[in-house]
Amino acid sequence: MEVGIIFKIGAVGILVSVLSLVLKHSGREDQAFLTSLAGLVLVLFWVLPYIYDLFETVKKLFTL
Repeated sequence: MEVGIIFKIGAVGILVSVLSLVLKHSGREDQAFLTSLAGLVLVLFWVLPYIYDLFETVKKLFTL
């Protein structure tokens, strides 16, 4: 796993939490929720290939 992906996930987490707090304090709870959801989906798309590789490796390991 690349180290850069961990920094990207951390940056998205910080950005999403700041945006969510700003939107909540301005009374836009719906937009804050959608911002959090968009951040989660973005990170999931980044991590999905690594999860796929993990399952493929486990499958190869046990089909020996």
